[in-house]
Amino acid sequence: MFLGVSIIADRFMASIEVITSQERKITIKKPNGEKITTTVRVWNETVSNLTLMALGSSAPEILLSVVEVCGHNFDAGELGPNTIVGSAAFNMFVIIGLCVSVIPNGETRKVKHLRVFFVTATWSVFAYTWLYLILAVFSPGVVEIWEGLLTLFFFPFCVGFAYVADRRLLFYKYVYKRYRAGKQKGMIIETEGEPELPSKVDIEMDGKMLNSHGDELLDGEAGCEGKEMDEEEVRRELARILKELKQKHPEKEMEQLMELANYQVLSQQQKSRAFYRCQATRIMTGAGNVLKKHAADQAKRATQHDICSEISINNFSSKVFFDPGNYQCLENCGSVALNVVRRGGDLTSTVCVDYRTEDGTANAGSDYQLTEGTVVFKPGETEKEIRIDIIDDDIFEEDEHFLVHLTNVRVISVGANDDRTNHTDSLAGLGLPYTATVTIFDDDHAGIFTFEEPVVTVSESVGVMEVKVTRNSGARGVVVVPYKTIEGTAKGGGEDFEDTHGVLEFDNDEIVKTVRLGIVDDEEYEKNKNFFLEIGDPQLLEMSERKDGMCDEVLTKKEKEERRIAEMGRPTLGEHVRLEVIIEESYEFKNTVDKLIKKTNLALVIGTNSWREQFVEAITVSSGDDDDECDEEKMPSCFDYVMHFLTVFWKLLFAFVPPTDYWNGWACFVVSIFVIGLLTAIIGDLASHFGCTVGLKDSVTAVVFVALGTSVPDTFASKVAAIQDQYADASIGNVTGSNAVNVFLGIGVAWSIAAIYHYSKGEEFKVDPGTLAFSVTLFTIFAFICIAVLIYRRRPAIGGELGGPRIPKILTSCLFFSLWLMYIIFSSLEAYCHIKGF
Repeated sequence: MFLGVSIIADRFMASIEVITSQERKITIKKPNGEKITTTVRVWNETVSNLTLMALGSSAPEILLSVVEVCGHNFDAGELGPNTIVGSAAFNMFVIIGLCVSVIPNGETRKVKHLRVFFVTATWSVFAYTWLYLILAVFSPGVVEIWEGLLTLFFFPFCVGFAYVADRRLLFYKYVYKRYRAGKQKGMIIETEGEPELPSKVDIEMDGKMLNSHGDELLDGEAGCEGKEMDEEEVRRELARILKELKQKHPEKEMEQLMELANYQVLSQQQKSRAFYRCQATRIMTGAGNVLKKHAADQAKRATQHDICSEISINNFSSKVFFDPGNYQCLENCGSVALNVVRRGGDLTSTVCVDYRTEDGTANAGSDYQLTEGTVVFKPGETEKEIRIDIIDDDIFEEDEHFLVHLTNVRVISVGANDDRTNHTDSLAGLGLPYTATVTIFDDDHAGIFTFEEPVVTVSESVGVMEVKVTRNSGARGVVVVPYKTIEGTAKGGGEDFEDTHGVLEFDNDEIVKTVRLGIVDDEEYEKNKNFFLEIGDPQLLEMSERKDGMCDEVLTKKEKEERRIAEMGRPTLGEHVRLEVIIEESYEFKNTVDKLIKKTNLALVIGTNSWREQFVEAITVSSGDDDDECDEEKMPSCFDYVMHFLTVFWKLLFAFVPPTDYWNGWACFVVSIFVIGLLTAIIGDLASHFGCTVGLKDSVTAVVFVALGTSVPDTFASKVAAIQDQYADASIGNVTGSNAVNVFLGIGVAWSIAAIYHYSKGEEFKVDPGTLAFSVTLFTIFAFICIAVLIYRRRPAIGGELGGPRIPKILTSCLFFSLWLMYIIFSSLEAYCHIKGF
């Protein structure tokens, strides 16, 4: 039964994680007037921890108390209240003691939100002090309506005080502070006690103005949670992790690196109590490590997506097209060959396609021969060649082009009477490109030398970029063209690019040369720098040699005419002689980082989006190994299989609970809490029968067995949180909050309902203070000791609430475990009247 409660509580906590992960967009107006949009959580972290998170963690204890009262004719029972106190003792002493001891030697964990911890610790001690007061002081043996309702109303008071401490309200607002937009996108920085800036800065959020004189946001939103990492910082961290992984594993593909990075980011990300609870439950029940499963699934989906993209070409239809779609040739080449291919469909059939040339700037008859005909692909053939004759002349002219079109694709099949029939249906069609462009370069001029375009943008990850220098309007003679790089905002010398200079030598009839430039990849998330590549005046080698040899000679009239014609054909520079190269961040790298950011939402890790996914997870056994490495998927252990078969019934049963994607998690939330209430009612009856069978009182059964059974998942969750999280909030900070919520909701709701019911009957709601009051008093005394020790451990000699030097760590754990054992022993002795109670 406890395993069943743990599994449905896992579904409950997953819905809470989805609910509290909801985000909304806000607009921030920076001092320069620029508006940027960012996202913030709808739920405040402290409020969600003390409300939904605490409710999810303590739901079995709270509902057991409520169900017991309602199921016993609204009379007080011993099982529910004693389970709440026993669970609080287990949480405070055993869980925190375990968390202190599991931290690796030499490491410590501190509470980050110390103000919130002090508030929740104070309220947790006050809750049990208050419970003693209403049992034994105000009205001994009787719980009145106002006592029950006030206990319930302490819950919002506790949440409110914690929120005030978290947001630094009330007394804090009297400390001078101002707000400014941070350098990084999406962050507002709050400072205090600093001199006022000479200029007034206004920050707009969701249409609300926040000025530099320290006014609060008019809508109550005090910034964008500046204490958390903003989006840009997250991106930089992801970029750093990817760079390190690429250096560490140069042999791995990008999908594998993304899986490793996704797992590492999720492991390092600060997580909620709900996540740790779900992770612990799934490891314990053989469902596997949720982080590793999520990372592996994402990598598989990425691979499958790429495969599906490749297969997305219609395999049922043959596509006929030019490959490539552009061709160049010299005027004296004789003929040019165009390549036609067919892809997909039934390659055993015969496919025909017509082709025809069309004039562009080149004219049929004077520049090329008009050509038309039919290309036939026989069975098995996938490539065909079309040849078009080019006409040569001795006239200077610009480069010209003409077009070749494909039309009328058809499949040739043999009919019953061996008659060939044509089918132009979906069995074959034209692909892209179905028009080819042929450019004819004039070879009667030395040429005009230029870059293809004035600006080119390149990714920093390209390594070596190739820049083409083209020779247009002629290709006669050997020509040399000098080139060199010039710095802009990008620096040479190997910082952003490699300095390059040299000479390009174009042979006769050569029309393209390539300059290779080295680009340095420093893997910045955002980058925009430029430098320039410049070409100098081209020189015709034959003409230069002729000039050197003929400068002193007297030229004849014929030689002068030849010289004049040669001068007309000398090489010149074209329109683009200076190429601007803009270096941007790697698109693939930036895209990878952006994909990872979308996958780092923990709600996606533990949430579900369909019933099918839930049933598949229910019958799947996965490895619960918690190693840091995510290199390969490990096989489940024997323990994983045993726990899976013990819990498979509950997994399949609770797979019927609505997925967390429905109604933003609220459907799963409502159904899960109803099922938890039903199971706790059964557990209450079973616990009573068990106690009766072995001769134990309900108070002892509750303190020892029921409290232990309901707290086991929290124990694993806190252990994982203590090891993985860099702070102690998720492991011990939430324990104090949960202990307070147990009393305010578990006792407040149950006793308020019972007190009102008995008042309506003209009776009093009587509660025997004896065993419960003694148990509460004992726990309160020990809780003071526990909190005092935790505060003392923050001294520099130890360094934090968890971990620290070996000897203090062992002594602290032994002390806390001893406190729990003493609590169990003394409570049991008092229950059997060996110790006098109240």
